[in-house]
Amino acid sequence: MLEPSSVTDPAPSDAVQRALEERFGLEAFRPWQREAIDALLEGPKRVLVVAPTGGGKSLTYQLPAVVLEGTTVVVSPLIALMEDQVRGLRERGIEATYLASTLSRAEVSERERGIAQGRYQLVYVAPERLGNRWLVELLRKVAPPLIAIDEAHCISQWGHDFRPDYLRLGELVRELDPRHVLACTATATPLVRDEILERLDLGSADVVLRGFARPNLHLEAAPVDSKKARMRALHDALADAIGPPGEPTSGAAIVYTATRKETEKVAQTLAERGYDCSAYHAGLPSEERAEVNARFGAGELDVVAATNAFGMGIDRPDIRLVVHVQAPGSIEAYYQEVGRAGRDGLPAKGLLMSASRDLGLRRFLIESGTSNTEHVERQWSLFLDLMRYVEAGSCRHDFILRYFGDEEEILGGCGHCDVCARMDEGDAPAVTPADEELVRKALAGVARTKGRVGMRSVADMLAGRGGQKLSRWGFDRLSTYGLLEGESSEWLVALLRRLVTAGYATISGDRYPLVGMTRLGWEVMKGEKPVRVIAPSKTRPRRKKGSRPDRPAGAEGDLFDALREARRALAKEHGVPAYVVCSDRTLLEIASVAPSDAASLEDVYGMGPSKVARFGDALLAVVARHS
Repeated sequence: MLEPSSVTDPAPSDAVQRALEERFGLEAFRPWQREAIDALLEGPKRVLVVAPTGGGKSLTYQLPAVVLEGTTVVVSPLIALMEDQVRGLRERGIEATYLASTLSRAEVSERERGIAQGRYQLVYVAPERLGNRWLVELLRKVAPPLIAIDEAHCISQWGHDFRPDYLRLGELVRELDPRHVLACTATATPLVRDEILERLDLGSADVVLRGFARPNLHLEAAPVDSKKARMRALHDALADAIGPPGEPTSGAAIVYTATRKETEKVAQTLAERGYDCSAYHAGLPSEERAEVNARFGAGELDVVAATNAFGMGIDRPDIRLVVHVQAPGSIEAYYQEVGRAGRDGLPAKGLLMSASRDLGLRRFLIESGTSNTEHVERQWSLFLDLMRYVEAGSCRHDFILRYFGDEEEILGGCGHCDVCARMDEGDAPAVTPADEELVRKALAGVARTKGRVGMRSVADMLAGRGGQKLSRWGFDRLSTYGLLEGESSEWLVALLRRLVTAGYATISGDRYPLVGMTRLGWEVMKGEKPVRVIAPSKTRPRRKKGSRPDRPAGAEGDLFDALREARRALAKEHGVPAYVVCSDRTLLEIASVAPSDAASLEDVYGMGPSKVARFGDALLAVVARHS
């Protein structure tokens, strides 16, 4: 066994820069990386790094491990990521290994002997292995100069991915007492950060919070209740971002679902349409999952349809689109997943679709995994935070930055998320007296049904649409029956959804979720508390079956279709997503106005001198042909 080393001197600045260039082949740090490394190495320091997935957190412990004397211990729950990082370090000539349940007993023993002999500069350990007293004693005798804890949010019961194995890490840090401790996470709200610091006993650690601003990532959220409409929106998003089936322009896409069954359905549908697409979820054999990972990383797949099991360790920079066809469990989970798009700094898109049934599905998934009421309500609260993001009336990027407490990077409006686009059109929402009346009437309807039915039945009752079920319950005799007559059931369901996400109403976690009132809802309904919910915008008249969303009729519609094809060709030619060329609204206006020259094209919404100079000739040529 190695004897515990003497106190390690902090690495001089030139040694850090030299290691960056010679061992990692990089010329410069990202500003926050150098900040974190300097804070860690300036004596016996504790540092918490909060930076998004793909932001380069691993360098903040890998490089110090190279310049410090001794064996650094890295705790990580992701075996695939451990394997990838160890492989990458060895390729750079840095001795590293990992211990995980996938190894044979003989292989574990061989690696433990190597640790005892001081053979490695970094040792990755899965948290569940730290319940082995023999291993802890081995690490104590090695006396690591640095312990790095990756995915540190897993230690927090307020986080989206709490893991009980992480609870022993605080004791491990105290027992090994390393001179340097680094905790890393991609997703941690202020509440979670405080719990990480407390449970790891990091005291007054330096907190480095950077990199959450992603202005190249266009964020969009769309409530879509119909399955057919969801798939249509998915197909359009894929065609615009990476190109039509069989001839993708560039890059790739990830489509996330909430269940394994939905993953298989989406993958099959996209493959049948002609995309090179595979499914990925934890129920597949490990060999099949590894093959999908490898093929996607090598650029052989256009699309992967997956549950949240996919993505860790994927370092593909040209992902142009991440679509959630079902809402994930929290803002933390969502931003981690959507953050896999556009890591090359080029324009990319994140589209989050949600439906009323997602509320019941998520509640069911939460409750089916535990009988702990406190845990259920905590996870439900995280999901409602995500639903408030979906219903946001302000810049989506700023919403996320404030959620994570990253005030330094607030954009003051990104200018290109869907909400900012609506504001630029002069449609900035505000709570009006009409909104207040609608909300209070809808709450009255929820109150009268006394938690006995779901959203659709409440909506039908409010709209005055009788039926056998409503009659059986006696709802057609309630004072609230027909209270919002004239409104569509779809619109009323969207309004009820907003009441749930605002905390005015709640739903049960059954397979057939029931909607009921909360205390806050009662107070708002009675006028004791103000209404802070904006009613959904009124949708356009229902389109004919099979027609394209927002497509005009007749010759104008034909021109619109031709302009969309031209936009895809321009996107392919310039190597950008289609929405960077122009939006559907712009194409609709071009189809309506039929501009004949550059000057008139500049007057169209969303165009302007630079876009006209870049794309105008091609668009005008299409208009001329159809005129």
